[in-house]
Amino acid sequence: MSTVEGSPMDKLLSALAFAAHKHSNQRRKNSRQSPFINHPIAVAHALAHIGKIEDTIILQAAVLHDVLEDTDASPADLVERFGYEVCTLVKEVTDDKTLPSHERRERQIERAQAASPGAKQIFIADKICNLHDVSLTEPPDWPAERKVKYILWADRVVDACRGCNPALEAWFDKAFAKRRTIFL
Repeated sequence: MSTVEGSPMDKLLSALAFAAHKHSNQRRKNSRQSPFINHPIAVAHALAHIGKIEDTIILQAAVLHDVLEDTDASPADLVERFGYEVCTLVKEVTDDKTLPSHERRERQIERAQAASPGAKQIFIADKICNLHDVSLTEPPDWPAERKVKYILWADRVVDACRGCNPALEAWFDKAFAKRRTIFL
């Protein structure tokens, strides 16, 4: 149960404010160097708009999905502010940054297969948003080969999540097909 008092909107905005604070000095790896917080907002928006998710816990976790791996936030911080359920979802989608990149990616596929339905939907929305960021020019420091590897890996993660939200899966499939046409 969330320790944040108030309406579902209050809880969601509290999570957004926390994520914005924690990610305030971070930028995306694109040519615009856009604020990192735009990404978690986009993930939550994809869940609500495409996936028709109204569950506040899932939407809070979406906004917070990168705080454990990319900031100094701890699981204890999340439990204290947002409750055990939100923290559990965030931990399900959090990579272990101490591992080499290849191992982290393989483990994400394994974790996605065993994840809860809420975490699976966050994984899919995250991959949708990340695929939208991969183009011929973005990220500018990624060679085409790295982009291809990312696109194919994202498809494997989503395949491990299938069956939880057909609308999100169909949206991902469209984004994947578009990138596949460009890069493969």
